[in-house]
Amino acid sequence: MSEEILEPELPIIDPHHHLWDLRPLVPAFPEPRHDFIEAIAGAAYYTFDELLADTGTGHNIIGTVFMECGAFYDAARDDALKSVGEVEFVNGVAAQGASGLYGDIRPCAGIVGHADLTLGDAVRPVIEALVAAGNGRFRGIRHASAWDADPEVLGPPFHAPEGLYRSDAFLAGFEAYSEYGLTFDAWLLEPQLGDVIELAKRFPDQAIILDHCGTPLNIASYRGKLHENFDRWRRSIHALAECPNVSVKLGGLAMAFCGMPEDGPAKGHDSEHLAALWRPYVETCIESFGPDRAMFESNYPVDRWGASYPVLWNAFKRLAQGHSADEKRALFAGTAARVYGVEHLLEGA
Repeated sequence: MSEEILEPELPIIDPHHHLWDLRPLVPAFPEPRHDFIEAIAGAAYYTFDELLADTGTGHNIIGTVFMECGAFYDAARDDALKSVGEVEFVNGVAAQGASGLYGDIRPCAGIVGHADLTLGDAVRPVIEALVAAGNGRFRGIRHASAWDADPEVLGPPFHAPEGLYRSDAFLAGFEAYSEYGLTFDAWLLEPQLGDVIELAKRFPDQAIILDHCGTPLNIASYRGKLHENFDRWRRSIHALAECPNVSVKLGGLAMAFCGMPEDGPAKGHDSEHLAALWRPYVETCIESFGPDRAMFESNYPVDRWGASYPVLWNAFKRLAQGHSADEKRALFAGTAARVYGVEHLLEGA
């Protein structure tokens, strides 16, 4: 799908994308392996070259924030510290982009890594190692808690236990983590949103970012139930927005989990069609949180399931058409810059 780029001068900070190489892991996935990867991950591999190609398709992407995905872990380290390898790898990508040899974009200007908060107080040396590995770019962690009783919803790559954010071990680690002044990205599924509401209220000074509009579900046993579950999702979003320490990422809806559209991967839906599918969720989030606590995200390459990179951002721009110039600046760059501490990307933009 090829479209004319809307508002090509509008500065964008993409606050959520991944880098990985899943090809060595393909034999561990169920059959059909390649189709499974395409459905859940969007691509078997996605590294600097692929990111550069996507961000160079016409929108004014001035910088990005990397989001942990369990890639490039350091096999030589103890289990708790293996995730430091991912941050080291991504910091190298950021340094490559910062050289200026690849244009004005600054990829991975902020890095969100992973630490196992169920370690309790013992998570402290892990956090300190991640901060050191980021060389000034490390901004926080994500410890995903996505879980569902139906094993077909998430598939075998996801192993979060039920009620992770409510467990004593996690809460002990979160309390220790909250002393560092870093961000926390929360990924969980729509039926679990009560867990992150409780967490946000328990730690009102901890910056929390809700990923993917709270991940409404249209897969497996949830297929065809988006409308049925919408009011429950909306009530949760309204309740979460009452917590001033929480921001929301507007995206992820093109994932196979959300099924908007259902017929992925990359079936060529145009931005008008995608904007119509996503409008109830995106508008509810913006109305609830306000533009200063909401940010559009690509979630690439996962959202390749439903949209190419340029069409994805065109859809977001259609959804933002009714907002003022200042509100658009917040939604597409300003909120991400402030939340993730990459305001320098906006200098001169």
